[in-house]
Amino acid sequence: MARWISNPDRDAGWTCRPAPAGVLDFHRSLPGYAPTPFVPLPGPNGTRLFAKDESNRLGLPAFKALGASWAVHRTLRERAPTGPVTIVTATDGNHGRAVARFARGFGHRASIFVPDGVHPAAVQAIRDEGATVTHVAGDYDAAVRAASRVTDGILVQDMAWDGYEEIPGWIVDGYTTLFAEIDDQLQGRPDLVVVPAGVGSLLQAALTHYRRADAAPGTAVVSVEPATAACVLASVAAGRPTTIPTGTTIMAGLNCGTISSLAWPHIRPGLDGCVAVDDTEVADAARRLAANGVDAGPCGAAPLAALDAIEPAGTVVLLVTEGSAANPA
Repeated sequence: MARWISNPDRDAGWTCRPAPAGVLDFHRSLPGYAPTPFVPLPGPNGTRLFAKDESNRLGLPAFKALGASWAVHRTLRERAPTGPVTIVTATDGNHGRAVARFARGFGHRASIFVPDGVHPAAVQAIRDEGATVTHVAGDYDAAVRAASRVTDGILVQDMAWDGYEEIPGWIVDGYTTLFAEIDDQLQGRPDLVVVPAGVGSLLQAALTHYRRADAAPGTAVVSVEPATAACVLASVAAGRPTTIPTGTTIMAGLNCGTISSLAWPHIRPGLDGCVAVDDTEVADAARRLAANGVDAGPCGAAPLAALDAIEPAGTVVLLVTEGSAANPA
């Protein structure tokens, strides 16, 4: 049964700086760029319901290509290496594959650390991008710690912590292209956006877009996570960043126990509420999306599963962050 909590610290007057200029133009310059589909779905009780379908983003089966491409580009521009370097990251699947793809595309190597529980097909997809893959016995946080200890590469991680925030910030900036596309496709303001949350970086991007000073007011933003890895919900309930133990879930890309330090200052005042869903609910949601022509993996189906707990109204956008090829159930 989906669990919902509202955010007691939501500040309706809070705003933040917008994403930097140039991100959308950069993505438009990449080979194969096109806005991802914006698919109408049957909505409950007269709701106008749309899926932002990220199952094919720049030739990869998840939205992570947006953050990885911009962050690798910015990192290489800032570091200006004179020869090939190794780009390092930890991943539950999609981020690592995207980093490997763009590292290779820019003429560099990739070393990817994966925790327990990543589907073998997702691991093989990372190897197929030319990356070296290292398995870490433990959870996602353990893989991040292992990647951060590498001394002969450049870490491009989508999770921030004290002392490591610039590159994760570039990843968040990259994700904002998705919301710029929604503006163009909807030609109006959504009443609700439902965002899958792992460490909270995509959620931070959503809040950056909808809580910037010049944004039209009135869009609620709600997160959705696995019930076995609901670190955003736990943090919002506690009023402070809270690390939790994680369990097993088919939502591998959301199986994270610690919130990003960059995301929390946006989440605490800007997020309206949180939902935690279980694997059974998500599997059913994926089948319902498939019946309406949207190929969603478990993480991408989570927003639809969350709707039963939210009781939405008006215009609702679900971020279907991955296709079924990204993290097979």
